[in-house]
Amino acid sequence: MTRRPPAGDIPETERSEAVDEPAPTEGPALGPPFERGLPRYRTGDDELDRRIADLVATAGGPDDAALVFELIVSAIRMQREDVDRRELKIANYTLKEMRYAFHVFAPYHGVRKVSVFGSARTPSDDPSYVAAADFSARIAERDWMVITGAGPGIMQAGIEGAGRDASFGVNIQLPFEQVANSAIAGDPKLINFRYFFTRKLTFVKESDAFCLLPGGFGTMDEAFELLTLLQTGKAYPSPVVLLDPPGSTYWERWQQFVEQELVTGGLINAADLCLVHLTDDIDDAIDHIERFYRNYHSMRYVRRRLVIRHRHPLTDEELNSLGNEFASIMSGGGIERAEPSPAEIADDDVLDLHRFSFVFDQFGHARLRQLIDRLNELGPDDPTPGAATA
Repeated sequence: MTRRPPAGDIPETERSEAVDEPAPTEGPALGPPFERGLPRYRTGDDELDRRIADLVATAGGPDDAALVFELIVSAIRMQREDVDRRELKIANYTLKEMRYAFHVFAPYHGVRKVSVFGSARTPSDDPSYVAAADFSARIAERDWMVITGAGPGIMQAGIEGAGRDASFGVNIQLPFEQVANSAIAGDPKLINFRYFFTRKLTFVKESDAFCLLPGGFGTMDEAFELLTLLQTGKAYPSPVVLLDPPGSTYWERWQQFVEQELVTGGLINAADLCLVHLTDDIDDAIDHIERFYRNYHSMRYVRRRLVIRHRHPLTDEELNSLGNEFASIMSGGGIERAEPSPAEIADDDVLDLHRFSFVFDQFGHARLRQLIDRLNELGPDDPTPGAATA
């Protein structure tokens, strides 16, 4: 039998909802925002926990105070558990990089963004470079912003195409490459990362779509990690375009390998191929990305139910059809229309949109993507992107 650590030693993400409730605190009552008690994840020192609670209460308001408390507790526990200096530096740099990235992207949360991946070694006269610049310019014209790795090659092409004002640079510090390219150097939307994993987290967290052009190990790493996150539900569904420039068979041959070795070998499901869209046409690439958001807007988990937010209303017949076609990924209760939940109302989370919800089985992520594709076939014939329609 696997032994589990005591409740106070279990991070929030590993505990059940019931265990996440505040626990009573012995001694004098605490003031706001901890009047109901402290989180169960603590240092184990009652007096120190009270001091942390006082610090959190003094530093800010009640919003998310429990999470801030746990962040500080983690730092104190690492210090008390004799974590060595190298490990402390990893944790310290990681948190600082994440905080700064969140800060840089925060003013642009309402703007759709696409990450453009590809080789740092691609020269400016290469068809891949031209395609990256053209794609970025044309999607920026549709009010998208572009995120690239801020280095040379495809990354520079993306920023040159979209323009500095519509671009983010997510740079990695390497001993042999790369300094930020001249198209984004000095811009406040340039972020320099020490670690690849915090950089990749930023790409995935901040992007609404992805466009991959030919590249080396780094591009392959980004492609396969992205697909792994989508396949396992660790990233929300989003469109992924594999863009071959004119005359190239790079992604075509990549997909042949995936089909012949991974699908035929039973290493992935054939349905997983719906997670990518292969094309050599820039118009088709952009259409694929925008079609993903034709009706679908976003999703959110509310307790056990997955809530799909969409722009255009569905008839009862259309809703029932979705429920019947995708019943295999719904666990009990079927599909239902939904109103904004208390959690969504508290966050003022796209309250004007239409909603339906169901209990998702947490396995069929490719089928969930196909449900979104089917949803995007419903609604007005010529929808206007924007707010929900009546």
